[in-house]
Amino acid sequence: MLKNPEKNRIQAIDLIKGIDIILMVLFNYSITLDFFKLIEIPSGYLYHYILPISIASIFIFMSGVTAHVSYEKHNEKLTRRYLIRGMKLLFLAFLITLFTYVFVRPNTIFFGILHFFAVASFLIPIFIKYHKLNLIAGLSIIISGIYLQQRTFNYPYLLWVGFVPENFSTFDYFPLIPWLGVVLLGIYYSGYIVKKIEGITFMGEFSKIFMFLGKHSLFIYLIHQPVLILLLIASGFKLEFAI
Repeated sequence: MLKNPEKNRIQAIDLIKGIDIILMVLFNYSITLDFFKLIEIPSGYLYHYILPISIASIFIFMSGVTAHVSYEKHNEKLTRRYLIRGMKLLFLAFLITLFTYVFVRPNTIFFGILHFFAVASFLIPIFIKYHKLNLIAGLSIIISGIYLQQRTFNYPYLLWVGFVPENFSTFDYFPLIPWLGVVLLGIYYSGYIVKKIEGITFMGEFSKIFMFLGKHSLFIYLIHQPVLILLLIASGFKLEFAI
């Protein structure tokens, strides 16, 4: 590892996000293939709860770190940048909802990770200016989310907030409570983390691949499920759960 000559990006962040997006895609593919009864995944708390929560937490936490890095470099332009980003992600998230509604209606993605990042993009500029608030608000939102996710509610229009409807089933669900709290913790701890990793660079070929994936992680997340479902259709597999 050498001093990083690239000033615009922190390689360690891209590397972590790249490795994590691979794990996320593999996990989501396993869930999808199990849904269509092509494979049988392990049943148990570890695989269905601990693993996805860990993978998603790393990815979303690092997005908070990245947001704070962007804030340090583009202070005055941050609100505009995130407003544009949020609008783009809202459009892409709508396409994901439409696609899954058409092809896998029982598990339609109404508020997945892209929806979450879209809404979070509008909220991050509000929180990011207040350092200690991010820690307090982040922990409070996470604790509230843990409480809410133990229950179900008759408010389907509030599922995006974190009020899980009864008999709710989806491939991807990331409500603001608790996941906004994870972003805020990433923002709060960003300064400490960046000091530890900003001077590091990775020279290996595998590292370059992971960093490339990390730079384009949201795009990869956007296309990975539609690509899998379209490949299943192209291979002649009949979607028993489609319309």
